[in-house]
Order: sequence, then C-alpha cells, then structure tokens
Amino acid sequence: MSSLHKSRIADFQDVLKEPMITLEKLRELSFSGIPCEGGLRCLCWKILLNYLPLERASWTSILAKQRELYAQFLREMIIQPGIAKANMGVSREDVTFEDHPLNPNPDSRWNTYFKDNEVLLQIDKDVRRLCPDISFFQRATEYPCLLILDPQNEFETLRKRVEQTTLKSQTVARNRSGVTNMSSPHKSSAPSSLNEYEGMNEIVGPLYYTFATDPNSEWKEHAEADTFFCFTNLMAEIRDNFIKSLDDSQCGITYKMEKVYSTLKDKDVELYLKLQEQNIKPQFFAFRWLTLLLSQEFLLPDVIRIWDSLFADDSRFDFLLLVCCAMLILIREQLLDGDFTVNMRLLQDYPITDVCQILQKAKDLQDSK
Repeated sequence: MSSLHKSRIADFQDVLKEPMITLEKLRELSFSGIPCEGGLRCLCWKILLNYLPLERASWTSILAKQRELYAQFLREMIIQPGIAKANMGVSREDVTFEDHPLNPNPDSRWNTYFKDNEVLLQIDKDVRRLCPDISFFQRATEYPCLLILDPQNEFETLRKRVEQTTLKSQTVARNRSGVTNMSSPHKSSAPSSLNEYEGMNEIVGPLYYTFATDPNSEWKEHAEADTFFCFTNLMAEIRDNFIKSLDDSQCGITYKMEKVYSTLKDKDVELYLKLQEQNIKPQFFAFRWLTLLLSQEFLLPDVIRIWDSLFADDSRFDFLLLVCCAMLILIREQLLDGDFTVNMRLLQDYPITDVCQILQKAKDLQDSK
C-alpha cells in the first residue's frame, strides 16, 4: 500500500469519526474514489445515499430500526402470505362466480395473483443472469435470511412459487407447431416495451456486492436489508428513467438522452454532426448507459468506482450525462473514421477500460461550463 493511499484512508477516517459528518468534505473525498479498506466504501455509500444521517450518534438506533422494519416487510409480504397459501392451498372457496382465474376484472384477486407471478418470473430471470462470470453471485450467501429458512415455517416460498409458475408457462405457451415456447428475452440496446422493473437487478447488484463484502461481519450480516433501503433511496432519484409514461417529459429518459447529444454539440460539434449524419440516435446506446448507470458497460470494480463519483456529486445524475458525453469524445477519432456499423459496434461495446480517464474527462467538461 502506497503512502498516498494510506493518506487517503486517513483523510476518510478523519471525516467519518467526527460527531457530525461534514457532507461537503465527504463528497469531495469520495468523488476521487473511496478506498475499500476497513469498510469505508460501504459506510460512505450509506451516507451519500441518505440511508445514514450525518449525526454519528444516531447510526446504531437507526440501523436497528431499519433492519427490524425490513424483517417486518419479509414477515408481512412473504412469510405470512406463504403460510396462508401452504395451509389453505387453492380451495373451492377461492373460485367463486364473481372471482375466478379467468376473471378479466383488474381488481380481481386472481388477476393480481397472476400479475404478481409475472413480476416474480422476471425478477427470477434477472437475478439468475446478473454477473454470471463473478463467483460471488453464483454461490450461497454467508448470511441467508433465517426467517425464511426457519424449518418451523412450512410455507410456500417465492422460489417454490416461481418454479410452479415457470412449469405452467412452459406447459401452456406453445406455438402453432405445438412446440413449447421456452425462449428467453435478450438484452436490447434500444428502448422497447420493457416492463418498468426490468434492469433494476443491474442497479441492485453493485450495491449488494459492496455491502455483502464489508469486512465488518455485523454489517455484512445485514447487507440484504441495507441494500434494500439504499436501493429504494437510489431508485427514488432515478425512477423516472424506468417509467414509460414519463419518457418524453422533462424528467424522462428521452429528454436525458437528447441532453447527452446537446452537451456533445456544445463540446464537440464535429463529432455531433458526424453522428447525426449517420443517423446514430442516442436511443441506440445512451438508453442503457443512463438507465443502468453504466453498470453493463464496464467490469464490476470499474462500475463501483464510477458510482463513487456519481454518488458523491451533488448533482450526480447531471454528472452522469457528462460521463456519457466524455465517453463519446474519448473515442472521437474512431467515430469520425468509422461507418454506421463500426460506430454502432463501438458504442454498444465501449472500448476504453480506464474509467479514471473517463471520469477525469467528465470533470474537465463540468469545469469548463
């Protein structure tokens, strides 16, 4: 460990040991990257995402309260309904003349059940394909939820419900040749009729990985609960990107994609005109960049480093637009020389791996405003 890195760790520790954290100092330090030693990144993210308050004395009580609240959510939303389902099953009383499995009424209890199943299936698919090349996401957690694993709780788990629903869909969904349709969705570079929850696993993944690898075993044990609340706070800031009805509003994803191009036009008009000439729309690449906070464009450690800067910037999602613009400018020579096909390949499989270079360029663009 270099003396400079040791000095940075000491700077973070000095800021974080104060009775009242100075947010501006923490943001300034975090913008240049947060050391992972000693659980510093986990703690800083929880503060920057407004999960922990600036007053240190209240952390213990707030964490205990929030973690108990999460356990209550599990009991109310998963365990108790699962026990009721296991005890009662589907009885004749569940099917009435007014409410039955074929009832098209949106207020039907059956209609709600089937829609919930669709969400669970999509979540299950997303979770399974999250970072498949990283062993962390393929192995069992060190701290599984004891409420759910308790052998005294004989109830229908979400896993069992998903498996049953998958079996039904594979049995019923057939094409005209009578062959079971078991095709899975593929990642698209442009917006389509995506459900509003699709892609959120790419936001949860880096958060959970960061908290579940905390060297503090007590905090690691509660990584799931802490991830839930930090994810909730983060989604409160970026949820408009996932709401299709807001796409064309000033807070929607279409406006933000166009903002990337308007910024590029201001900073590098030649490159902007080249992309316009080739009819390369920002929707072809910036949709994924912006909605998923670049989580699919770089390796996980690099994504986490980018998020240090995004979370630290007080207008962090304006800064994300500058990061996207910087990514374009840094490959301008290749884009100016390439044709449509070559350039689309560059933008959908970004070639630069040095994220510090990208962040520095974005900071330069920010300072030149």
